[in-house]
Amino acid sequence: MQVPLLRLQCGVNSYDWGKVGQESTAAKYAATTAAPDFAIEAEKPYAELWMGTHPSLPSKDVETQRTLLDLVQDNQALLSTQINERFGGRLPFLFKVLSIRKALSIQAHPNKKLAEQLHARDSKNYPDDNHKPEMTIAITPFEGVCGFRPLAEITHFLQAVKPLRNLVGDKAASAFEQIVKGNEDSEDSTVIQTNKEALRSLFTCLMESSPENIESATSDLLSIAESSPDSFAILPGEKETNPSNPSEIAALVTRLNGQFPNDIGLFVFFFLNFVKLQPGEAMFLKADDIHAYISGDIIECMASSDNVVRAGFTPKFKDVDTLTQMLTYSYAPIEEQKLQATDYPYAVLNATAYSSASSAMLYDPPIDEFSVVKTDLNRKGAKVTFDPIDGPSIIICTRGQGKITVGNKTEEVKEGYVFFVGATAECIIEDTASGEDEDDVFTTYKAFCELPGEENAPDHQ
Repeated sequence: MQVPLLRLQCGVNSYDWGKVGQESTAAKYAATTAAPDFAIEAEKPYAELWMGTHPSLPSKDVETQRTLLDLVQDNQALLSTQINERFGGRLPFLFKVLSIRKALSIQAHPNKKLAEQLHARDSKNYPDDNHKPEMTIAITPFEGVCGFRPLAEITHFLQAVKPLRNLVGDKAASAFEQIVKGNEDSEDSTVIQTNKEALRSLFTCLMESSPENIESATSDLLSIAESSPDSFAILPGEKETNPSNPSEIAALVTRLNGQFPNDIGLFVFFFLNFVKLQPGEAMFLKADDIHAYISGDIIECMASSDNVVRAGFTPKFKDVDTLTQMLTYSYAPIEEQKLQATDYPYAVLNATAYSSASSAMLYDPPIDEFSVVKTDLNRKGAKVTFDPIDGPSIIICTRGQGKITVGNKTEEVKEGYVFFVGATAECIIEDTASGEDEDDVFTTYKAFCELPGEENAPDHQ
């Protein structure tokens, strides 16, 4: 059997929201191992680098030009028996790099049961029958919206942003306020369910607004944002719920309207948590969680699916009815969506790595399909050895240079290089940079799947 280390050639999708030309990290990474017919076009937007076996844009082995899907189905040991059986001979995750210039659609991804129903009903707009929980890790500073805000914040915006209240209607706004008042933070399950139903009713009213009403409300909203940004959405005397960043919100409203004029997404913003991630920070989105990305470069890992239910900030197919019905309507502070990294216990640092404060940090969402390890090697000669796991991995370098060794095969690694590592293989990554400057940090992200259970656990005695 061949050594289970393959350098991959990965394709990049061109969507309107992607960064343009050489500004796109996704495009630059694709260009490091490009097909002969690929060259970055200066005026073209490049949005997503795809790493995996998804048939829409499958990765290829550089040496043989066979698709990764073909290779893992031909040699089932690359995935492991358990993963092969559970996920039908495909990689259980799709690994991506996104370069975001303008907002992505207001969206959610269906759970497994709904995905099967949508695919059966409309395979054109829902191309597969899988769910799509996903994790985002920032490479550069990132902005997005994610999950419904705490109810007290939504109530605040209904009262402080008159165009929003006018759009949903005073009757719907008052009914919502009456139900949740005094119960915003209740932990009683019956109260929580009542609050969710009230939120669903209010949000559906918003999403069903007429184009004429949206246009009128947008005009009023922009007028307020541009004329008095420092007091935007501020209510005198409401210290607890007043936003701490009124001018930033006002500027964001203006920016988003510039990207998508008179779009309902502008008002959805007041229902959702505004999140900013610094490089290395992460968040996890369960199936049926509403979200939208606004700007930045990110690593994204998800179940292997391309299903998206959209309802704003997009020229693509919108499915408002499905979106308003499918959402969980969970409401919580943004900190609850963030995912904290922990030390990865199954990686051994050598002395040079240890003394230079190198690290291997695990992002481990509560699902079986994937986890991600971010490794920073901070000095030439710093090395990390990953224990064998009973599942496949894909590794991408986002900074620096080094080498990767699996068995008797060693490959050079540069920024943008992508590798597949088969199941049960020990993997060693080493920094080969020239000196000890800050620029000599060697950063990789390793997405992997290993099913829980003692029979699959590596021997870590």
